[in-house]
Amino acid sequence: MVTNKAIFFDRDGVLIDAPIVKGLPKSVKLLSQVKICKGIEKFCKFYKKKYFLIMVTNQPDFSRKKNTKKNINEINNYLKKKFKLDCLYTCFCADNKCKNRKPNPGMILKGQKKFKLDLSKSYVIGDRWKDIGAGKKAKCKTILIDKNYNEEMKFKPNFKVKNLKKIYNIIK
Repeated sequence: MVTNKAIFFDRDGVLIDAPIVKGLPKSVKLLSQVKICKGIEKFCKFYKKKYFLIMVTNQPDFSRKKNTKKNINEINNYLKKKFKLDCLYTCFCADNKCKNRKPNPGMILKGQKKFKLDLSKSYVIGDRWKDIGAGKKAKCKTILIDKNYNEEMKFKPNFKVKNLKKIYNIIK
């Protein structure tokens, strides 16, 4: 019986602060721009004992020629090391039909396969509807960190919080 479980994190807006442009978060371009979200280091350390920690991130700036894979991978590898993440998945596509681009669940399903996860006991933590959509489609529990972005929520999260601290009451 599969009992492995994971917490899947979005990158920009959950692990690191994302600059807000016209009411929506944008990806940072360089490692020097990375600002760690308040409390996330402690959070990862706390849950590392019972959960696999996996980052799933859309980074379409590469295919839109607004950033390089080198820069994106440098940021991702830094975060993997800093938070002791078990794995990270990046979708570089701007094509919404790509199975890995959130709200599609491809990256989560890769994690499921690699770590033999029970997704019904796993969580997706995100700050946008696309994160919640990917989690819902993969049958994970979903937690939205509500930052009042200027966008319609196309998927309803299982839980909605204003900050990371509130999640400790949800994930036991």
